[in-house]
Amino acid sequence: MSDDKTLLIVEDDRPLRERLARAMEARGFQVTIAESVAEGKARAQEQPPAYAVVDLKLEDGNGLDVVESLHAVRADSRVVVLTGFGNIATAVAAVKYGAVDYLPKPADADDILAALMAKPGTKPTPPENPMSADRVRWEHIQRVYELCGHNVSETARRLNMHRRTLQRILAKRSPR
Repeated sequence: MSDDKTLLIVEDDRPLRERLARAMEARGFQVTIAESVAEGKARAQEQPPAYAVVDLKLEDGNGLDVVESLHAVRADSRVVVLTGFGNIATAVAAVKYGAVDYLPKPADADDILAALMAKPGTKPTPPENPMSADRVRWEHIQRVYELCGHNVSETARRLNMHRRTLQRILAKRSPR
């Protein structure tokens, strides 16, 4: 890739978006930010960036729409998709839409930079601090809970667990 260091960050979590923008500017990128699918698509059309970091789940839709729109105007753009609710199906979809990597939140700026700058065909290094089994379980429960529209009874039925047990799990803080 050329010396073009333009970066689009599409993230609806304002503190994360601003923190990531500052960190990437400190690493030499010219950062543009967006907080929605519509705004991300508009920014991609106005000035197609060489790099992008896109949240999968945004307030107004799916971040993969931004990835698709970006690749329509700049096929060589390197995109990393971030998500707090990762699973294999969405990871595969992200790669099909043109993402070079798929990172679970919380991802730090160094992880994102490494993913953006990785040479095509290189294998990623295993994570130094993988999620614990308790955290993976908690993330899965949260994802199903959201998919069920925050309906505890429906979520418990789909997870094949007692409703009261699920309520106790949801009342606790996320494990590390």
